[in-house]
Amino acid sequence: MTSTQGHRITVEPGTDHVRVVRDGRVLAESRRPLVLRETGCPVRHYLPPEDVRTELLTPSDTRTHCPFKGDASYWSLPDAPDLVWAYPEPKPEVAAIKDHFCFYDTETVDD
Repeated sequence: MTSTQGHRITVEPGTDHVRVVRDGRVLAESRRPLVLRETGCPVRHYLPPEDVRTELLTPSDTRTHCPFKGDASYWSLPDAPDLVWAYPEPKPEVAAIKDHFCFYDTETVDD
C-alpha cells in the first residue's frame, strides 16, 4: 500500500474470474488478477501476461506517467487504440503490477 497526501493505492491478489471480450473475441481471461484500488479511480484488474492474448495486440507509441505508479506503455487492436496498458517498471510501492496488463473493459464472470 502507498499513501501520499490522501491518495492511496492498494494492490492485492484477486479471486474473481475476469475476462476481456471485444467483438466476440476473448482477449484475456484470468482467475488470478491483481486488484488495484486507487483513490478517485475505478477498481482495476491487472492480469498476468500468460492470461492475455498478447499476439492479438500491437504495441502503441503512447506513454503516460502516473506519479503514483510510474510510466505506462500501451497496446492496441486495429479498431481500438490504447485498449490496454502495463507498467514495465512500476514504482516500488506497486511493484506487484510489473508487466501485468490492464484493460478498460474487464468483466467479472460468474462461475
